Amino acid sequence: VAKAPTEAIEGIGIGGQMHGAVLLDAKQRVLRPAILWNDGRCQEECDLLHKKVPTLIKETGNRALVGFTAPKLVWVKRHEPRVWKQVRTVLLPKDYLRLRLTGDMIAEMSDGAGMLLMDVAKRRWSAKMLAACDIDESYLGRLIEGSEIGGVVTAAAASELGIPAGIPVVGGAGDQAAGAVGAGCVTPGSTTIALGTSGVVFTTTKGYSPDKHGRLHTFCHALPKTWHQMGVMLSAAGSLQWYRDTLAPGAEFGALCAEAVGAPIGCDGLTFLPYLTGERTPLCDARARGGFIGLTRMHTRQHLTRAVLEGISLGLAESLHLIRDTGTTVKEATVTGGGTRSREWMQILADVCDVRIVLRTGADAGPALGAARLALIGCLGVPRAQACAPGAIEQTYAPDRAAVRAYAGVAARFRELYPVLKSYFHHV
Repeated sequence: VAKAPTEAIEGIGIGGQMHGAVLLDAKQRVLRPAILWNDGRCQEECDLLHKKVPTLIKETGNRALVGFTAPKLVWVKRHEPRVWKQVRTVLLPKDYLRLRLTGDMIAEMSDGAGMLLMDVAKRRWSAKMLAACDIDESYLGRLIEGSEIGGVVTAAAASELGIPAGIPVVGGAGDQAAGAVGAGCVTPGSTTIALGTSGVVFTTTKGYSPDKHGRLHTFCHALPKTWHQMGVMLSAAGSLQWYRDTLAPGAEFGALCAEAVGAPIGCDGLTFLPYLTGERTPLCDARARGGFIGLTRMHTRQHLTRAVLEGISLGLAESLHLIRDTGTTVKEATVTGGGTRSREWMQILADVCDVRIVLRTGADAGPALGAARLALIGCLGVPRAQACAPGAIEQTYAPDRAAVRAYAGVAARFRELYPVLKSYFHHV
């Protein structure tokens, strides 16, 4: 925008981190610092919501987790009653930005679904969840689609930003849905795997098809009549970062990953559990813990490194298994994030997940590009298929059939460990 003539700006799309609670009073003043997605203080409130709404998973398509917005609001009501009495508006971070841009109190489907306050199947606020959280619907924004115009830039905002007033602003999307739109993940079965500190497996589905146990997130996509499922791993590349910093300080990530091929598949019985900050999918257990299991004197740093890469990949594969179990076929995944620079890791990921891994041009610009694409659709009328076309394939990693068969046994061993160790995790 800074390099473009301001008169050339024909629309604005916005995206942002999901689940954060921005609380405003009757004069739209911020009442307290936003409680972000990674704040884990509200497990008790999650349990309370499940008791108050026994059909919660059926109602929302999701389990109540500490990262979601609704339990954070219940926490504020219970622990900060003076603040709660003043609350008249609840917005997500990007929608607060929209409020500042347009003056309009609006929410958007993909982000709103992550609040745990929506009937995701019907794409509307849930009366049951609002009642359980003691929230009046008037406190929440009017729900719109991500490609739908939801206001225009005000004169005051235009003056502050140095852009023309009246520019239309579309609904936009939460960061993951925006990233998927940017990567072209908008048709049934299309999948992205984001390898950040956390890891996210995102699949567009043919319709609304939640996991009945709530082990996957089932949200509205940023485009009309479209839904997606999402598995979240809390320590993906974060596990590799911890390993490098703690056990291989100074090692360059590329060289570290390259040495992993010196150890065999399955690491001679060594397994790494990547639950360094608890785990969401499929465990939904904030008290799960990580570790190396099966370590002996025969194991080398090569074994340890490969075990970390395999453990992360096995954790991500669990999300893909659940997505497939709900009826969606996944044959290919576009991967984004720093991990894509390691050929060794990408091949391990392809073999463990039994899916073709592709790297695409522009995919790492995902959320910003996705927000812009939503503006193209909403403000300029560009057809969805044209606006959201995937980038060109730069690299492909096909699963090796022999490796896929070998990893079946490794995956079985991986799945056996958490149930055995769960009681220990909950007592340390």
